[in-house]
Order: sequence, then C-alpha cells, then structure tokens
Amino acid sequence: MRISVPAALAALLLGLFVPIAVMDAAPARAAAIFLEVNPSTVPAGDDLALRASCDDNLKAATVTSGLFGTVTVAPQYGFLTATVRVPSGTRPGDYRAELRCPDGHTTIATVHVVAKVEPARGPATGGGGTAPGRNAPALIGGGLAVIVAGLVLGVVALRRRRLS
Repeated sequence: MRISVPAALAALLLGLFVPIAVMDAAPARAAAIFLEVNPSTVPAGDDLALRASCDDNLKAATVTSGLFGTVTVAPQYGFLTATVRVPSGTRPGDYRAELRCPDGHTTIATVHVVAKVEPARGPATGGGGTAPGRNAPALIGGGLAVIVAGLVLGVVALRRRRLS
C-alpha cells in the first residue's frame, strides 16, 4: 500500500504542530501552599521554626494555633518564616497550626509536644580512670619518669655506638 505525497505531507505537518498546540493548552501549575514546623516534635518550653509558602511570598501571612496563638510569618529568602516559643506549661499532645494566606488559601500542619525530661545524672560511660582526681599527680609523674628513662637509654645507646 502506497501513501500519496499529500497524505504524507499532511501527516508530517500534523505531527509537528499538534504537540505544540497541546503544550500551549496545558493547565498552569498550581502554586505550592504549605506550612512546615521544625522540629515537628518539640518539648514544652523550646523554640519552633515556622516556614511557609503562599501564592505570593512577598506578602506576610498568619499562622494560628492553640499552642502559641497567632503569629505573622514574614517574607525571607523566598519563603514566609517566623520563630515561636512553645509555652513551658503546655501539656504533651498534638496541636494544629493553620496557615492563612492573604488570598484566603489555608493549610494545616501538626506540632507534636512531648514532656520535657531532664536526666538525673550523666551517662554511665566507664570508671573514669583517666579523669583527674587524687591519682592525677601519680599518673603525670609516672609518665614523665618513663619519658626521662627513654631519653637516658637513647643517649646511652648513641654513646655506645661512638665508642665502638
């Protein structure tokens, strides 16, 4: 079966121009609207960093939460940022934070608050044999004695070679 020249030419033109028309008709990419809390798990009394994005990151937005109230996130380095402190009397649990953009769009993030626990003492990492204490002068003196003995033996060994 032979294809005529006009049919081949029509297929070629169709193959060249249809993809361009389809690409022009593609819908615009939706802007990313998000709210990040860092760290997402925080003990009561610590700081929490907020980083957000709206359609227009040149205008300030607000973040509202039962945890820290309402905070304005301001433009910085292409994002909307702020730092808040979690009140020290906050009970452990999950708290919602809602970003409200100037154009009315909203999004939600979750903050996990945990109980602040202070360790009673340091970790058990060994007996502390090299730590300074009542044995420190003996250890330092013993180390110096070994160094001096090594130097004396070195000098004696060099002198014996010269005599021979």
